[in-house]
Amino acid sequence: MRTTLSPLVLAALALPLGAQASDPHAGHAMHQPAAAQPTPDDRTLPAGAATVAARVNGSPRHGEWVMIARAGRDSMRAWVVYPERRDKAPVVVVIHEIFGTSTWIKGVADQLAAEGYIAIAPDLVTGMVPLASPTDTMPAQAAVAAVRALKPADALGDVELAAEYAMKLPAALPRWGVVGFCWGGTMSFETAVRANARLRGAVVYYGSSPATATLGGVKVPVLGLYGENDARVNATVPAADSALKALGRRFEPVMFKGAGHGFLRQQDGQGGANLAATKEAWPKTVAFFRDVLRR
Repeated sequence: MRTTLSPLVLAALALPLGAQASDPHAGHAMHQPAAAQPTPDDRTLPAGAATVAARVNGSPRHGEWVMIARAGRDSMRAWVVYPERRDKAPVVVVIHEIFGTSTWIKGVADQLAAEGYIAIAPDLVTGMVPLASPTDTMPAQAAVAAVRALKPADALGDVELAAEYAMKLPAALPRWGVVGFCWGGTMSFETAVRANARLRGAVVYYGSSPATATLGGVKVPVLGLYGENDARVNATVPAADSALKALGRRFEPVMFKGAGHGFLRQQDGQGGANLAATKEAWPKTVAFFRDVLRR
């Protein structure tokens, strides 16, 4: 069950000064992937942590690693998944959690491709962490350390670089959206602040909001999806909501009752509340991208 945040609810969520953390990495290291019990495999939703490997391995869609040149630095790898459609598709950039471009993130990209988008998930810590064989992902603790070492400006530049790469593909349209999770949710909101000319919208899954003073840069719609049991992140939402409403910007924060941080990955958690949140949040994500990307 979801609840759209009213001014009264937002006020109740507000915490003392300092809740809007200056370090977007803060607290994310505590969110480790769960050794989850399998949940029913609903193919209209992204797979949870327990079932994602089988889903990705069995996908009918084409996914591949690509290398993207970066000026003055080594190339960046990215996972690209193509939809099965006869016409050109908009692009959605998927920003990984603090755990890097994991199999779960590949699964999210595959699900977006199932909805008709060219999905690209850049590995923002390319070359910083040895990859684990045979899954081609990275150990969680090493990924956390690498993400913490990233310069936000470099990471945001690489997100836009991935979008530019994908929009130049022969099957792509020249418009894009962005979605991020956990640390990546924070980066997704920050991407909206940068106001890239061809960006059409940003989806924030349980990521902290940007500093209020920067929100004037937001020119595109933002959808925010939050678990009720995530006070650290939720404390940053009221100020962003008030500031963006005052600016006349479209910001849609939604709070999911009983759900925790990382609910889309940990669908078996919080006594069923995470799965319930997933069942509402993902359709809202798809509807949002259909609206802003005109797919």
